[in-house]
Amino acid sequence: MSARIYQRPKNAMQSGKALTDQWLLEFDPAEAKRPDPLMGWAGSGDTQGQVVLRFSSAADAQAYAAKHGIDALVHATPPRRLKLQAYADNFR
Repeated sequence: MSARIYQRPKNAMQSGKALTDQWLLEFDPAEAKRPDPLMGWAGSGDTQGQVVLRFSSAADAQAYAAKHGIDALVHATPPRRLKLQAYADNFR
């Protein structure tokens, strides 16, 4: 079993940063998705893809993965870059 650990990203549809301090552990897909012959929807028999575990820190997530024998890869959060711009810059 392999998984990835990453910090929850900011919602692109809102300006708030709620829940961005959580770390998530998601399992990698064990098999490829295939279309259902009747409906055409994509699906697989892999139920681990539905599991998302939430932790308060990356260390907690790594400790959980180590305790349960999960090979986890931690994805570092990229630094936030703020573009400071004055309203008057729109008219130059």
